[in-house]
Order: sequence, then C-alpha cells, then structure tokens
Amino acid sequence: MALEDFAAQADRCSQCSYCKWIPFDQVKSWRFAKNCPSIAYHNFNSYSARGRYAVTRSLLHGDSAYTDTVRDIAYTCLTCGACDVSCKVCRYNLDPLEMVRELKFRLVEDGQCLDEHLAVIRSLRSDQNTMQQPSSARGAWAEGLDVPLLPADKAEVLFHAGCRFSFDRSLHKTVRAAVTLLRGAGVDIGIMGDWEMCCAGRVYAMGYRDEFERMARANIAAWTRAGVKTVVTSCADGYHAFKRLYPELGSQIEVLHTVEYIARLIEQGRLAFRSEVPMTVTYHDPCHLGRQGEPYVPWDGVEKKIKGQIITYEPPKPRYNGAWGIYDPPREILRSIPGVELVEMERIREYSWCCGAGGGVREAYPEYSSWVASERIEEAKATGAEAMVSACPWCERNFMDAIDAKGETMQVYDIVDLVQRAIAGEA
Repeated sequence: MALEDFAAQADRCSQCSYCKWIPFDQVKSWRFAKNCPSIAYHNFNSYSARGRYAVTRSLLHGDSAYTDTVRDIAYTCLTCGACDVSCKVCRYNLDPLEMVRELKFRLVEDGQCLDEHLAVIRSLRSDQNTMQQPSSARGAWAEGLDVPLLPADKAEVLFHAGCRFSFDRSLHKTVRAAVTLLRGAGVDIGIMGDWEMCCAGRVYAMGYRDEFERMARANIAAWTRAGVKTVVTSCADGYHAFKRLYPELGSQIEVLHTVEYIARLIEQGRLAFRSEVPMTVTYHDPCHLGRQGEPYVPWDGVEKKIKGQIITYEPPKPRYNGAWGIYDPPREILRSIPGVELVEMERIREYSWCCGAGGGVREAYPEYSSWVASERIEEAKATGAEAMVSACPWCERNFMDAIDAKGETMQVYDIVDLVQRAIAGEA
C-alpha cells in the first residue's frame, strides 16, 4: 500500500480518542487506563493515532510540509499497536498501525530520516545486524554448545537468536539455556552462528521497507538452502517478522516462539521440573508476541460501500485485533513451575502497555523510551511481584536499564531463565 491509500481513513476517523485508552470495559484504575505511550508522554493530540491521521491528511492535501515536529510525531510512535486494538473494538474500517507505518515509509522515501536510525541501517548493510557490531561476533553466544551449525550440518529446526540476544552478553545465558532445553528434550535443532542475519523487523518499524525486504528475502533463501522446516526464536521482534511479515514475501516455513515450543514439550512430558522456584512474578506481554503475534492471513480484495455509506470488504478482510496473539503458553509455563506464583498487572494480553523499546524509539529517543519502561515497572510493582518476566530481549533490556537508572530492586527474567532454574536447580 501507499500513504495515499489511507486518505479515506484519515477522512473517516471520527476523532473519538478511543485510541488513547485501553477499552473502557478493561479499565481497572485511572492510573493504568492509558494505552498509547506517545500521547501519554507528550500530552498533545498529534502524538496519538487520531492526531497522526490528521497529520497524514494535512500532508496528503498539501496543507503542511515536513518539519522537525512532523518527524517527531511520526518517529515517536513505538508501533506497539495498542491504538489499533482499541480502535477495532468499536470500528472495523480503520487501521491506524498500518497508517503510521506507511507514514514512516514515506518519510524515509523522501529523505526525512533520523541520524540515529541511519546508523542502524549502516550496521545492517555492512554486518547484517542492528547492533552496530561485527558480524564475525554474532555466534559468540553459542561457544561451547554441542549444537549443529547450519548450513554445513543439518537440522529440521533452526533456532534464531536475533540481534539483541546475539550481541548483548548479559543475555547470552538465556539463549544458551533455550537451545540446551530444546536439545535436551530431543528436538533436532541447529543454529547458524555467525551466518545468522537480522530479521529486519525493527528497521521495518523505523520506516525502512526496502531494507526489510532485502534482509527478509536473504533469510528465506538461507533457510531454503539449509532445508529448514521450522524456525524457533526467543525474540518477539523476530517472531513477528517471521510469522506476520515474511509470509507476504512468500515464506511458508513454520514459525514458533520458544514459549510455544516449551509449553508443547511440558504438555508432552518431555520437560520435567526438578526444583522449586519460590518467587512471585508478573508477566509482561511483548507487543510483537502478543497483539501483533497473530498469524498472517492473505487478502486480495476491495473496499465497497452499501448505499454509499456502510463500508464493507469483498471478500471479508482479516481483522487483526490482537486477540489471537501468544498469551496462554507463557502463562501456562509459569503456572506449571513449582513455587512460582503469577500475579497479573492491570493491562495484559492485547491491552498490555509497551516496554518502550520498539519502533526505533530506544535508538532515537532514549529518555522517552526509558519513561515508557518506567511506567510499566510501576504497574508491575503495584501487583506486589518481586520480579518481571517476559519473552523478548528488547523488553527485558529496556526494563533492566530503566530499573538501574532509577535504583529499583525489581528483578527481570526471561521465562526461559525460570524454566532452566526449575529443571537444572540453578540459582
């Protein structure tokens, strides 16, 4: 699609402001009732989905031009999709998340880029990662593991570590544990080591569609050459890219998040817990695993109006409202670990508050990104939990950094860390 394809949507937005809140029947307190970090932080209408529709309409009609403020309005969107979920509770003919993505695509096409994002793109082009690290160090996290190295070796299942897990040394233990757990349960799994490439989901959210397609096609080709049948990843960004975006480019490979695979192995009796983990935890739903974790549904149709008024789609258009994301497997795992008590935050599942790391915001607006994480930490503290658990390294890193900056005592774990402790009895 193109930005012009959203002109009609910009006209039909009723300015209801529902995009700024979780659905009203889900509100449990005023403190944690908001859903859009950018409008909550900037407190100016243009930084909401409603406002971004207005900005898009103005640009398309030639009523305004690019300015620093327009760039901020577009690039401070985390593309978390919370506005999209709330909008679709009462509407079916608006797609604010897709509109904002197209707005970012247009800015990039017109050279309205941010220097911080360009540094990421240069890293992607030269070393196939977004962390500005040499590609030769990508497989260091797996040193010493007895695991097949594709494509030289063969395996039916490929474990994709992702950029953050590969280069963030403090998180290496999580992906090492993930591979060890799956291998120990008899899964025929391998890795690509230094040959692994970025999923490019993050640069897609920054507005770099061409770079995304280049990397996506390269990954699909590499998987085909290696004979891989299933890709498993512990990164929510990678999961969303592989599950939702790659099929649009022809990928037909099965995609699973590690929590899905572990939940399956527990149900099959192939993973058994030996130790208690006495801990009260709360679970954070990553945006790209939760509300944006719904599978891709192909659609090639047209928009029509009944009697020139009521909008309909022929054939019926898939309605991504976040309800079918990956929510139950992580909770089933946590409830099955001896000693773990799960307490929920007020905003959960498709109504979850973002961690603040997505959409290129962590790279370009670190103070704002940290504020978003701090808001979620406050919500976690309100549950009485001693630890936050998630299933995405970007969420976990952003929470860890915000906790360190504020001198908090809240602990942050990946769900794999707790599974490993319960199986191996590790402290």
